[in-house]
Amino acid sequence: MVQGWTASVIDSRVAMPERSCMKALRAASIAIAACLALLLGACSAPRPKPGPLPRFTAPTRHRGEVGPNDILFRAIALVGTPYKYGGNTPEGGFDCSGLVGYVYRDVAGILLPRSAEQISQIDAPEIDRERLGSGDLVFFRAHGRGTSHVGIFVGEGRFVHAPNEGGTVRLDRLDDKYWRDHFNGAKRIPL
Repeated sequence: MVQGWTASVIDSRVAMPERSCMKALRAASIAIAACLALLLGACSAPRPKPGPLPRFTAPTRHRGEVGPNDILFRAIALVGTPYKYGGNTPEGGFDCSGLVGYVYRDVAGILLPRSAEQISQIDAPEIDRERLGSGDLVFFRAHGRGTSHVGIFVGEGRFVHAPNEGGTVRLDRLDDKYWRDHFNGAKRIPL
């Protein structure tokens, strides 16, 4: 016998590691069981119904997969959206360049500059008024200065634009006196 140690003390010290291992195994088993219960519970839970898709949203496409009619349909679908200076989303409203930029980005993945003047200066083919086609951009000037307004030609002499504070996105005719007198050119964005 070891001096100062009794048989019961020695037995408990030898048994200690075995008890620690059992506790650790029991804790691990409980943790694994809890994880399995969570995983199985997640698989059987009812899935939430997906929300409605946004109206008239076309996916961004690759160059060449979009035609002028895709641009015109998207632009027409936005008629009635409120005007908002600096706006560039259907939810927040549009100003003229915000509308044009949104339509081209949404339908064709094309990023345009933010102002009507900057859009009028992009490197794109200029189009005579008599040769306008669906999706062409039409530009206007006010008070003798550079381009101050832009819209999207949709055919039959009409264009979609966001004209002014307090109004909405609307269709107007190019041959209306104001628009005819302030016409400042047109460009065709290659799709």
